[in-house]
Amino acid sequence: MNVYLDMFVTFAKIGAFTFGGGYAMLPMLQSEVVEKKRWATDDELLDYFAVGQCTPGVIAVNTASFIGYYKKGIPGAIVATAGVIAPSLVIILLIASLLTNFAEYPIVQHALSGIRIAVCVLIFQAVIKMFRSGVKDGFGILVFGAALVCSYFSVLPTIVIVLMAGVCGVLMQLWNMRKAVKK
Repeated sequence: MNVYLDMFVTFAKIGAFTFGGGYAMLPMLQSEVVEKKRWATDDELLDYFAVGQCTPGVIAVNTASFIGYYKKGIPGAIVATAGVIAPSLVIILLIASLLTNFAEYPIVQHALSGIRIAVCVLIFQAVIKMFRSGVKDGFGILVFGAALVCSYFSVLPTIVIVLMAGVCGVLMQLWNMRKAVKK
């Protein structure tokens, strides 16, 4: 299959079957992009996801753009982005045209409540998977805890938290290199 068509279809599938935003998309991205297509490693996906959260725009679109760019440059970024937003655009147009007529029905309200619960589970699953691959030692737990507290209590903007965590990682690496040189 043409690599651009494959990229579009893959990201369209991810966009079509992931409800709840970028965080809920992570398990499917990991399955499709890392395990099946091998377009990125787990660490690269986490990097794209982290940078995608810090940059303006929707995290899912940003992540798809980064992966597409990594694989095929600007044309790949355009194709991956188009793929991930196409299903949402179609679904939003359909829902907007239908939901106004049916939003007050109890069955629709219950269906939406069930979808919200499933999205929470998907987000929790993504957090556990990212924690396992990203937090590797006591220092990682410390940075994770500090970032969690700052984020939960809205102490700092997300971009500042991510940048500070990156600086902490660099400083720890420099510290480890310095200790290794002294030995």
